[in-house]
Amino acid sequence: MKQILFSIARLCFFLLLLQTAQGQTKILRGIIKDAHSDERIPFASMQFQVAGTGKLSDSAGAFTFRFDQWPTDTIKITYVGYQDFFLAIDSNLAKKAQNNVIDITILLERGKFTSEVVVRQKIDRGLLMWKRIVRHKARNDRYRFSNFSYELYNKLEVDIKNIKKEKWQNLPFIKRFNFVLNNIDTTEEGKTFLPVYLTEAISDYYYQKSPRKRREVFKGIKTMGINNESVSRFLGGMDQNINFYSNFIPVFDKLFVSPISDNGDNYYRYRVLDTQYVNGRRLIHMSFTPKRQGENTFEGDCWAHDTTWAIQKMNLRLSKDANINFVDKLSLIQEFTLINDTTWFLTRDKFVVDMSLTGEKTLSAIGRKSTTYKNIVVNDQSVIDELGKNKLIEETILPPTAQQAPDSFWVESRHEELNKSEKAIYQTIDTLLKMPAFKRVTRTLNFLATGYLNIGNYEIGPWFNWATANVQEGFRTRFDLATNRHFSKKFLFHGYLAYGFKDQEFKYQMDAMYLINKNPRTYISILHRHDFDRGQQYYDEISQDNIFALAIRKNGVPIKFLMMDETKVDLFGSTKSGFSVTLSGSHKNFDPVRNIPYKKFFVDDKGDSSIRTTEASIRIRYAYLEKFLESTFNRYSLGSDYPIAEIRYTRGLSGVLDGKYDYHKLSASISDYSKIPPFGTLYYNVFAGRTWGTIPYMMLDVAPGNEIYYYNKYAFNLMNRYEYLHDRYAGINIEHNFGNGLFRFIPLTRKLKFRQFWTAKALVGSLSEENAAYNMPAGSDYKFESLNGKTYVEVGTGVDNIFKLFRVDFVWRLAPRPLPVEKVKRFGVFFSFRLAF
Repeated sequence: MKQILFSIARLCFFLLLLQTAQGQTKILRGIIKDAHSDERIPFASMQFQVAGTGKLSDSAGAFTFRFDQWPTDTIKITYVGYQDFFLAIDSNLAKKAQNNVIDITILLERGKFTSEVVVRQKIDRGLLMWKRIVRHKARNDRYRFSNFSYELYNKLEVDIKNIKKEKWQNLPFIKRFNFVLNNIDTTEEGKTFLPVYLTEAISDYYYQKSPRKRREVFKGIKTMGINNESVSRFLGGMDQNINFYSNFIPVFDKLFVSPISDNGDNYYRYRVLDTQYVNGRRLIHMSFTPKRQGENTFEGDCWAHDTTWAIQKMNLRLSKDANINFVDKLSLIQEFTLINDTTWFLTRDKFVVDMSLTGEKTLSAIGRKSTTYKNIVVNDQSVIDELGKNKLIEETILPPTAQQAPDSFWVESRHEELNKSEKAIYQTIDTLLKMPAFKRVTRTLNFLATGYLNIGNYEIGPWFNWATANVQEGFRTRFDLATNRHFSKKFLFHGYLAYGFKDQEFKYQMDAMYLINKNPRTYISILHRHDFDRGQQYYDEISQDNIFALAIRKNGVPIKFLMMDETKVDLFGSTKSGFSVTLSGSHKNFDPVRNIPYKKFFVDDKGDSSIRTTEASIRIRYAYLEKFLESTFNRYSLGSDYPIAEIRYTRGLSGVLDGKYDYHKLSASISDYSKIPPFGTLYYNVFAGRTWGTIPYMMLDVAPGNEIYYYNKYAFNLMNRYEYLHDRYAGINIEHNFGNGLFRFIPLTRKLKFRQFWTAKALVGSLSEENAAYNMPAGSDYKFESLNGKTYVEVGTGVDNIFKLFRVDFVWRLAPRPLPVEKVKRFGVFFSFRLAF
């Protein structure tokens, strides 16, 4: 009994000593993160400058140091690709201790790759590692599987950076929204940011390799202030499949060379840093840096499993001299996890981008998109069964219940819980959307940017057509009025009234649309117009009926005025696969007014000089899997991954509704916009047409010319309107933008991010003797030209991305010979502007 009591006493004394020792132990612990992406940095080197000892952070970027007394020393934290960080341990840091424990987060800023001494070796271990990874790509790429599926959780957050609350809160414009500024947060390094937008989406994604099929079914979408189906679809996984095993990785509208591209050694230098064991598996750490400045490449590092040579984690960062606009910093991260003994599969990716118009130190935005993958299924019959429901090779299913998912769904289904600031965003946005003042501000900004303003159930604009001037009308004013979706989601009514103070005539248009079905799109529309014909207009062309066109007309080129009365009916129908058909019927009455042959030259046998036509036409267009951004009545094409083909047939009907001419017209075109990395992008359009019948010039094929100094991508810029007339033609339009090109070799132009391009346009055509005699009668002051089998050619080059907004085109006319005497028709300098990454 005495021995037992003595043993218990010794044990209690030992525990008391242990507790006393623990109470005196000083603990420094923390996490090392990337300052931009907020990703944890594993195995960072930490060394005491005085003591000389050190350690590595663990695989999760965490570390712990224990001391008997707080030392007076400095820890140097290093990691490849980042600036060194020095943590001073002194009395100021010791004051932060709570119960002898200091918790700290260390944020490393990127930027150091070349300061280390490079030792030349007979065997390049980095290149050897890259070769092994590339050799095993086919075994590790998830697209090697016959099929797979997973549940996808996407979260997109937008923050405003560099907010100065003390200055903003006193501005009259901001005062009423001061409650928003209460959400301003501060990072560890003292930088302020304001979360302003958050959206989430959960979906089931299915993929089959052969025959290739994809399907996505949304289970929940949460977007404050946006209730647009076409926008919501982009929140899923169908359009964001970034694959690091591919040779090229998309960054906005550009393709960057992947570090593990098949020819990555032409673009990168590789370096093996160290090896570590995680969960009993040996991982090799490798970094990569661009060989040359100004190319579309990344810098960063990756961890590879040395048995399968699969990527376990990769961090890609955009270098400062990358030729991309408005992006100050960009991080791409992907993590892979073993789903069985040998298969690594993507389980998490993250995209973080800092964007600004004038520089990262000014007011800018941070976009953070994180994606997680769960319930991964590989090569399973259930995937095939689900894809069997597809009617097309790609389908996105967005049921109404997904946009109405209750809060309880999100609490149960989110892959990760929202943090405090993310929860506050929803509350703030909900409050803003209900404020009349905020609604007025957004309406005003939208009006200035788009030209249109909603007032109740109606819409006015565009404001840039309200005033203009020309030699025929003098000062011209115009006002448009239309209904909007608040008036009706099926009917759209629009009209405008214009008045010229010189010719003292009113011009007008009235049109209406009935939307039969939105998806697939089907509608019927009717239009009646009395106004001058403005020729062929495109979405990015400045028309003559525009305030901006006043100052940029070519000197000495007279404006052609053709008055037209037109009544037109269209029936449009489309399919989900990309087919669309438009049936049209129209009646037109033309009256040439100025600088083109007058109607007196087209008097018929009965003495009637009017020019009237009744037409029926069919237009068939095929754009496979074309994507759109849609509003209630309008939609904007985002293009297709495949060529777009179109064919149109028009029949002139004499005797119908007082039409005077009998003719047939047939035209066709095929166009494509494709990325050809690493050589930029290529656009082409091949077209041809034929007209049968003898008809006035305005019904024939008038080659599209450009009479202003704003560059028109779709017209011949050294050709005037109504210069060439044909009843049969063929042509091609090519534009090749190849990025910074030669500009990357000059430090100044590389810094300014200038870009190069070249263009070529060709047209061959002819005019029958009958149409030539009919349209160029004796006594007419205006003589049309025809190529008559010759080829018109103009080529160009120039500088794009000037100040990130402007482009200058230098265009030369090469054929037909002899060239025109006028210099303006042989060479021209044109400008244009656009916002592009």
